[in-house]
Amino acid sequence: MTKIAKIRAVIGGAVMTLGATTAMAQTDVTVAVPNPSAILWGPIWAAAGEGYFEEEGLSVDVQAVDGSSAVLQAMSAGQAQIGVPGPGPVLAARARDLDAVFIYNMYPKSLFGLLVESSTGITDPAELEGQTVGVGTADGAEVAFARAILGDAGLTEGEGYEFLPVGDGGTAAVAFLRDEVDSYAGAISDAAILRSRGIELTEITPEKFLGFFGNGVATTRGYMEENPDVIEGFGRALVRGMEFMSDPANSETTLDHMAAGNPQEGEDREFAGALLDAVVERMTPTDAYADQGFGYQPPEHWEAWHQSLQDNGVLDAPLDDLSAAFTNDFVATWNGQ
Repeated sequence: MTKIAKIRAVIGGAVMTLGATTAMAQTDVTVAVPNPSAILWGPIWAAAGEGYFEEEGLSVDVQAVDGSSAVLQAMSAGQAQIGVPGPGPVLAARARDLDAVFIYNMYPKSLFGLLVESSTGITDPAELEGQTVGVGTADGAEVAFARAILGDAGLTEGEGYEFLPVGDGGTAAVAFLRDEVDSYAGAISDAAILRSRGIELTEITPEKFLGFFGNGVATTRGYMEENPDVIEGFGRALVRGMEFMSDPANSETTLDHMAAGNPQEGEDREFAGALLDAVVERMTPTDAYADQGFGYQPPEHWEAWHQSLQDNGVLDAPLDDLSAAFTNDFVATWNGQ
């Protein structure tokens, strides 16, 4: 295993450098991520820790900024060649004439999920009729996500079920232990906290709602067209990093790589392990698309996002060419197909 020759991490306003000093020429690549977590962007840190970027001739510098909009701003300003934004902000940016292109679907499954205690035996959202669904806040994104799932199951808020804001993570665990809620809609980090508190959970999110995928790797069209070798090398290393961290035999080493990226996040090893398991599950494609390899973007999932943003008023009108927002051109090469 190749050790990272230089890592500097300032977690508050985080600038984190990954790479190795070698005799061969290295191409510098700055990657903007929307928060300082290392586990949430695990394939990057696994690829760095195992020396995969170095083997591709890349010196990768990760800069943590505040949210997807800041990621896209960094890309637009030329401060980052690659970013890891969400799909919604990418489409909104394209409506403002930023030619950002999604090239790798890092989270092919939704970052939110609908969870029940495993002991209940509930396997279908329709079984939540008459029950209380815990959420972080009354107006959080998880509320709209859960409302759509339950509505699709034929349930109406206030009649078939009710929401109860119980906070995130630890406070949600208390709500479960006090039997204040029967289920919980939250992000993968919330699920990891609940599991680390000893609450056994089963996810009952229908597969079609998992299609509202999360953050992925993006760049500008100009950089992609001018530097195809960099894009190929970066993605190839990323896939290898994903494959490495997906192997349970590598869990401890993977957590060491993550701790190098964010030492504070690695202090609670049990929680870090639970979060890593949740991240790997969300980064693993569904059976319907597994044969396409890591990074593949189903066009119909982009269509769902596009329609949702119009329905919610984020986009005033449809984009002229939705297909220009993403490309799968590199996926086969990255996956060695």
